[in-house]
Amino acid sequence: MDTLQHKTALITGGNSGIGYATAKLFKEKGASVIITGRSEKSVKTSSAALGVKGYVSDQGNIDAIDSLADSIKLDFGKLDIIFLNAGIATFSPFEAASESHFDEIMDINFKGVFFTLQKLLPLLNDHASIIFNTSVNASIGMPNSGVYAASKAALVALNRVLATELAPKHIRVNCISPGPVDTPVYDKLGLDSDQVNALGKILSERILLKRFAQAEEIAQLAFFLAGSDSSFITGTEIVIDGGLTVNA
Repeated sequence: MDTLQHKTALITGGNSGIGYATAKLFKEKGASVIITGRSEKSVKTSSAALGVKGYVSDQGNIDAIDSLADSIKLDFGKLDIIFLNAGIATFSPFEAASESHFDEIMDINFKGVFFTLQKLLPLLNDHASIIFNTSVNASIGMPNSGVYAASKAALVALNRVLATELAPKHIRVNCISPGPVDTPVYDKLGLDSDQVNALGKILSERILLKRFAQAEEIAQLAFFLAGSDSSFITGTEIVIDGGLTVNA
């Protein structure tokens, strides 16, 4: 059975949702786990509950990324796993999308991820694993998701480039593209329970398994890509969507 003993793992956005579930699983599998998040209260609460190290860090701020890299180097020295999970999801029709909408999403979902990884790359051991959390929105053409979809598609492209560039160090790079997941992201969108249920009903008509994923199911895939059982997988996008894209 694969474990993460003697591995150090960073999970950005590990204070809630998919990131929290992944941090919990990685800890159970023996890794030393680090999580980040923008909310000091949430990071403090989540890191204490998980028994892991937590840093408050805004992925959309380059100075914060520099500080995070410095802190990890000082406290841990090296990393073996990076799960680039942090991101935001907001939506707008193309003709109504503002510059601020574009900048906020791209600064956090792409620019922030890009430079987080760049700053942390010197800390990665050879044979490390990098995992991007992307989205099926990168390819399904959902209305009103233009900027969000573009930010995730950019990560899918970056994933392939980095798999090539980092292969000489045997660093594997892969991405997970989830479909709808039952996480607090819907609360952040301002949707009430009735709206979430209505959205779920619409999506369930296209999801072959007729439900949203659970965060723990995405975490299991992240664990697989982080560990030695996936030692010959790199440059790959793995879709985990209950059959949504098959039935698109």
